[in-house]
Amino acid sequence: MKSELLKKLPLEQDIESKKILKKLASAHRALAELKGIVSSIPNENILINTLGLQEAKDSSAIENIITTHDDIYKAGLNFDGFKSLNAKEVQNYISALKKGFGLISKNKILTNNDIIEIQSELEKNNAGFRKLPGTALKNATTGEIVYTPPQDYNTIQELMTNLERFINDETLSDFDPLVKMAIIHYQFESIHPFYDGNGRTGRIINVLYLVMNDLLDLPILYLSRYIIEHKGEYYKLLQEVRETDNWENWVLYLINGVEQIAKETIILIGKIRELIFEYKNLLRDNYKFYSQDLLNNLFKHPYTKIEFIENDLGVSRITASKYLNKLAEDKLLKKEKLGTGNYYINEKLIKILTH
Repeated sequence: MKSELLKKLPLEQDIESKKILKKLASAHRALAELKGIVSSIPNENILINTLGLQEAKDSSAIENIITTHDDIYKAGLNFDGFKSLNAKEVQNYISALKKGFGLISKNKILTNNDIIEIQSELEKNNAGFRKLPGTALKNATTGEIVYTPPQDYNTIQELMTNLERFINDETLSDFDPLVKMAIIHYQFESIHPFYDGNGRTGRIINVLYLVMNDLLDLPILYLSRYIIEHKGEYYKLLQEVRETDNWENWVLYLINGVEQIAKETIILIGKIRELIFEYKNLLRDNYKFYSQDLLNNLFKHPYTKIEFIENDLGVSRITASKYLNKLAEDKLLKKEKLGTGNYYINEKLIKILTH
């Protein structure tokens, strides 16, 4: 397919088939249940940090940036002497996600400038939209070019301005928000506006769009795991839309993903909530230094350190060290050494997150 045939939005055809409408009902039920259970977690950063890092790992893996949970959490400690370029890239993803969430929380819209900021945080460059020709999408196995996105800067700018309007102007289309999310994702990936980071930026836009439409309060529904599990189908269906205008299978694919991941996330958050209550009871009944801030810290940072406790609780370094060492002594945390510093692992939480 030639890039100049990429259509502007809104679509002229009605793509909400009976199959899609039926699937939308069950996907919305799962999203509503997820939105409800999220409100039972005492601190929003617990879920943004833990589930966000899981998404960052999976989204990066789609782009063949492979790392381990251990390396990601170690990178988050910012200790001297620990270097992992892949883990750092994953940390950049969570920073970009948080930046995006902050922008839409403040403005309730997602502009091209916001998208550029998100990509800049992700890639740590200020290149902006592509200005030079030469970008082509290739088959990872054969190296064959399967799609050539728009090459001209003015065309990219024009298509992104059109997409920006489609994202924010509800009067342009009365399609269901999940259908619109699928259209937005297709259009963004097909414009491919950046030199690098298009896939990960596009997946951040997905979840931000759900928050913008009040389907979620926090950006914690992440489709990357689903895409990894069905990676061949993901690229095949994107290409089918480009070549044959077959929207139904693509839209159904993403709605199925939303429902499946929502259900899996509900179970995961339920396990995290149970563990929080277990730790809350243990800490409150057995430790005079128990506080809600301490509890939040142990779940917000699966790998925590003295400085995190100092900052979150407003205590001295000596006091923070005493708290953590006591919890490690009693096996509520596992103490490890990295370089000249110590860190403390909430092993039960890590087991839930990596299962």
